[in-house]
Amino acid sequence: MPQITSLRLLLSSANHYSPLLSPLKPNSPSLRTTTSLFTVISYSKRRRSVPPFNLRTRNKSTFRETKEREKPVSMEESESVGFNKRRAEGRDKSDKPKTLQLKVRKLNPINTICYVQILGTGMDTQDTSPSVLLFFDKQRFIFNAGEGLQRFCTEHKIKLSKIDHIFLSRVCSETAGGLPGLLLTLAGMGEEGMSVNVWGPSDLKYLVDAMKSFIPNAAMVHSHSFGTGPSDGLVPSPESFDPIVIVDDEVVKLSAILLQPNCSEERRNQYLRPHKEHSEALKPGDISVIYVCELPEIKGKFDPAKAAALGLRPGPKYRELQLGNSVRSDHQNIMVHPSDVMGPSLPGPVVILVDCPTEFHLQQLISLQSFHRYYANSLEKTVNCMIHLTPASVASTSDYHNWMGKFGEVQHIMAGHEMKNVEVPILKASARIAARLNYLCPQFFPAPGFGSLRHNHVKDHRASNEDPVSKLFKNHSAENLLKFNLRPYSQLGLDKSCIPSTTPHSGIINDLLSEIPEIVDAAKEVSNFWNRPTHSEEEQSLTKNNKWMIEEPWLNPNGNDLPSCLENVTREDMEIVLLGTGSSQPSKYRNVSSIFINIFAKGSLLLDCGEGTLAQLKRRFGIEGADKAVKGLKFVWISHIHADHHTGLARILALRRDLLKGIPHDPLLVIGPRQLKRYLDAYQRLEELDMLFLDCRHTTQSSLDAFENNDESKSPDNNVGKNLISKGSKMQSYLSRPSSLSVDSEVINNILKKLKEVLNEACLEALISFPVVHCPQAYGVVLKAAERFNSMGKVIPGWKLVYSGDTRPCLELVEASRGATVLIHEATFEDGMAEEAIARNHSTTKEAIEVGESADAYRIILTHFSQRYPKIPVFDETHMHNTSIGFDMMSVNLADLPVLPKVLPYLKLLFRNEMIVDESDDVRFSASQAI
Repeated sequence: MPQITSLRLLLSSANHYSPLLSPLKPNSPSLRTTTSLFTVISYSKRRRSVPPFNLRTRNKSTFRETKEREKPVSMEESESVGFNKRRAEGRDKSDKPKTLQLKVRKLNPINTICYVQILGTGMDTQDTSPSVLLFFDKQRFIFNAGEGLQRFCTEHKIKLSKIDHIFLSRVCSETAGGLPGLLLTLAGMGEEGMSVNVWGPSDLKYLVDAMKSFIPNAAMVHSHSFGTGPSDGLVPSPESFDPIVIVDDEVVKLSAILLQPNCSEERRNQYLRPHKEHSEALKPGDISVIYVCELPEIKGKFDPAKAAALGLRPGPKYRELQLGNSVRSDHQNIMVHPSDVMGPSLPGPVVILVDCPTEFHLQQLISLQSFHRYYANSLEKTVNCMIHLTPASVASTSDYHNWMGKFGEVQHIMAGHEMKNVEVPILKASARIAARLNYLCPQFFPAPGFGSLRHNHVKDHRASNEDPVSKLFKNHSAENLLKFNLRPYSQLGLDKSCIPSTTPHSGIINDLLSEIPEIVDAAKEVSNFWNRPTHSEEEQSLTKNNKWMIEEPWLNPNGNDLPSCLENVTREDMEIVLLGTGSSQPSKYRNVSSIFINIFAKGSLLLDCGEGTLAQLKRRFGIEGADKAVKGLKFVWISHIHADHHTGLARILALRRDLLKGIPHDPLLVIGPRQLKRYLDAYQRLEELDMLFLDCRHTTQSSLDAFENNDESKSPDNNVGKNLISKGSKMQSYLSRPSSLSVDSEVINNILKKLKEVLNEACLEALISFPVVHCPQAYGVVLKAAERFNSMGKVIPGWKLVYSGDTRPCLELVEASRGATVLIHEATFEDGMAEEAIARNHSTTKEAIEVGESADAYRIILTHFSQRYPKIPVFDETHMHNTSIGFDMMSVNLADLPVLPKVLPYLKLLFRNEMIVDESDDVRFSASQAI
């Protein structure tokens, strides 16, 4: 069977060019012999020949198949060229929705174990609300599902498949940002998939409508909203907010009490917005929910001696009495009641979860009649534990303290965000990897933005739980995995046994030095790359003597091959920060796709924005630094609609909106596929995102050329964006209009003018999207910096960055990457998994490198690794002479590009004991679901 293994032979001349390649059946026998991403294997019953290809030939055709092709043939008869056509067109059988089932569990009325537990998502980054787990023998309830919940559960071995119900205290990006990814993960489990009950106030329907844009409807059919809300008319009176019973079975009774802001007239406009029919309708997202969990009482012990004394024979009547029924005595003419033979019952524990987001909600909270039965002066119910998700700014007020005092001797757990929580990393596994990478190469792996807090004060963290509230009440600051035991009754109370121990930074480094003593010399060698401008004889001698360097002969290249764009470059020109380098779903060590482009004084950009992007920004830059980065965003570019590339967007946009409230600003430009517009259209009914949307197809080269040809912006009478975007005013995106997806050319041209203005502000010459082979409306992107002048007046070309998005190798990507300074290319699978790469329309490591080499890219950074590779992917260093492996939090400054590949062998040393494939069931599932 003939094989063509060179990338440059992939495509023919212009007359025979087919950019999408040809469809390849994933399980074709020919695939089993595939040795390269760009290997072309001719396989046909008709023995038709495959014409030679030449990637050096420029062709402007699109992804349509060439007209010269013969009539369509069956998949078995098609030429095997390396991509899944059905998946690229959105018709792959594996993408068909499953019949998702709710788990049917046999409940255990006499639970031997029951507790509530703090799941510390967002505690260290303060980007999202912590979650709370209510655990029973046969049931699991989770309250709030902010971004990072999946990753947290993976880290701490909390099985998502055991979750039966998810309850939201509010419906917004802070409390529900992790819900889309969680539903998709559950939907993909097993042959038929799983579903889960999702509960929330009436605003939940807006979120569900938005998620339908990219989540199978079957995953959300068990979503339930309760109470009245904005769409139901006028604001309901506080007296009408009686508890709503949601779950009532033999294990637990769970009720919801709705809470709304009670604003004075002069401040009402801050929290209420006019409605066409109802001028005082609540704004979506204003409703908060307080959840009350009541366990049944524990009946007293049956006393056989008392039963015998009352004339009862052992038998069925004993059972009846234990069930609470009265019986007639066998030997006496009396009725025997349960109280005659049973010991005293123990009241069932009660837990209340409170989320009072603002002081305006607090006014209603204080006046709610529903809580009277739980106050200490009432003998009806005794509350054992209250978990306060309320922000510290509200929980610290005297009014809130007075309200807490009404419950008497209750254990209060304060779970609102506090600055001291940033001292303890919640994701310890990734923090450990980051610390080890930082020791080896701080230039590419800088310390976290709040690292000094962790290093200096972490040992005193637990001793610092005392605060003003704890002096007044039985109070404890929330800690990650802190428990409050409810059953068995003998263990009722706080349980700190599961709180993870904290390893200081020094301890991590000591472990590293003990495990790999050679790392000390390796770190010195890496540091020398920045200390010496050229390769000295001493360095070359050291390189030869280091065992970990022997197989890397390309580390000392002859000659100076620096591209002209790096001449006189400074460290303030551009920096690439990889916030997420994993695929499909978050893992212990890698978050999902997101790339932060820092242009320093000129602003910043985001390329893709997977779940947890904001948390990663805060880990990299610190709380205040991340806020500054979000405020400085010029635009966000999204490659395609798969959830691992965009579900962190709403949280970023919501934070930017809040940070810039009251400050004159323009809406943030979001560039993405048109399906993303459907999602954002629907989501903005829930909360305003203060953004402007532009379809990727309007930023392709042909669209931009057409815009430039018709552009009248050079006329002095034309005020850029005058009709749509007025700088310094309250902006209203056309996206928020209830219109169809079709947008007239005038609106598009206005937004393109705004894009041009934003690019000029960032000193960028162009942003060009181009189609790639993955799923419908999948794109890659080119960013070109503007030219500059050196001190002698010489023109220096701007840098060029290309991001592939998710794709199979294709000519459009190669052409777009010609002469790139940096190509960031996905490398989901190792070279031996070509079949899987083709079936899922992804790339292998070697394929990604071949794309960059064919395009003469100066540097290649690989990303989007399958979760099969927990820490470092499998790769063949033979082809890595201009390539680097991406890690979360890796920061690559433009000035450091010459050094980038030289660090790779040292990374191999750092992970020499961990370059293995994770074949656990959870990871195999994640890899098989790579999207």
